Amino acid sequence: MTPVFNLNYVNVGEFNVVNATPEEGKTRRRTYVALQEAFGEYKLADIGNNYDFISVRAGIQPFTSDFRGFLYRDSNLGVRLFGTFGRNRNQWNIAAFDQLQKETNSELNLHFERRDQKVLIANYFRQDFLTEGYTISPSVAANFDKGSGFFYDENGFLVQPSPIGLIVPHEVKAYYVGLAGDGHWGALNISHQFYQAFGTDELNGIAGKPQDINAQFAAAEASVDHDWWRLKGTFVWASGDNNPEDNQAKGFDAIFDNPNIAGGSFSFWNREGLRLAQTSVGLVARASILPSLRSSKTEGQANFVNPGLLEFDAGWSADLTPKLHANVNVNLLRFQHTDVLSALLFQQNIDRAIGVDTSAGVQYRPWLNDNVIVTAGASVFSPAAGFRNILTPQTLVAPFIVLTLRY
Repeated sequence: MTPVFNLNYVNVGEFNVVNATPEEGKTRRRTYVALQEAFGEYKLADIGNNYDFISVRAGIQPFTSDFRGFLYRDSNLGVRLFGTFGRNRNQWNIAAFDQLQKETNSELNLHFERRDQKVLIANYFRQDFLTEGYTISPSVAANFDKGSGFFYDENGFLVQPSPIGLIVPHEVKAYYVGLAGDGHWGALNISHQFYQAFGTDELNGIAGKPQDINAQFAAAEASVDHDWWRLKGTFVWASGDNNPEDNQAKGFDAIFDNPNIAGGSFSFWNREGLRLAQTSVGLVARASILPSLRSSKTEGQANFVNPGLLEFDAGWSADLTPKLHANVNVNLLRFQHTDVLSALLFQQNIDRAIGVDTSAGVQYRPWLNDNVIVTAGASVFSPAAGFRNILTPQTLVAPFIVLTLRY
């Protein structure tokens, strides 16, 4: 069991940012207590004489669908059947989640409020595939989000259905087939992921009609170690929709992503979360790299009518001392298509270039364990033509420091 107490405070320069009611002012303070983990685990059987097993875990539990958290990384209410065979060379998971609603400001689980969304995931890991040190992982997943009724978040904003375009409750059924790999081929470290998404959106608000989902996602990171430091290069592609008026939804969206790639939490694009001007949806959510145009990643529904993304990253990381790790990344970001943005903003000729995201950060563990971790960094986002078309021409700077204490 893991109880969590959260206190958060926000101070902004305008009304209607922290709350839908102007009388609430320009500040917001919230406290919340949640049971973020509460599960039990039981071993069903041992397999053979090599300590392989089959176990079941039930309750509010953490789960990550792939190596980097591209599709689903959450702690939620579910049942997971898992095990190993072949002397632990093969691992497998079958998981089913009945998603709990999230508290708006802390993003922690609401205790007894289900959000009428079911998630099914099955994956398999094969170690030493083709070569020693490389693991392959095929997977399948399904997201059944009924989206019944109108739902307002804790600050009074409508998040279901998405408050843009045709505002009608609708059901999203999305299926994913994935193939991933992680490890090394000789001196080359490699991590990659591909997803094909298909299914239906009963009535997408942006398109104003039902949609057949056909979207793709691909990411790859290659790196080489030089003693205590590493050079890496990364490519990310999320397909975009080039025609928001047809019945084909081609923009990729995840279930509940929290990816660790291209700088991860140090990156401005990944960390900050950006709202799209003149709308009530996000261009990109916090802890995500997908420009999915959702009302909320934690409380809204997946949206497959979006511009898509191309991201190119060059990075350097190093263990400066046994206690101090450093990370530097430069990301070049582009939309794949801007037709959806043009339709939403009634603005033609939006450029595809988003900008350059430069970040640097350190992680310090004074006692060489996870009991105390100090994370600090800063990111600088330099807008390109497309970002200037829709938001701001100003360079954006985001310094941060995080202190983690565990006992």
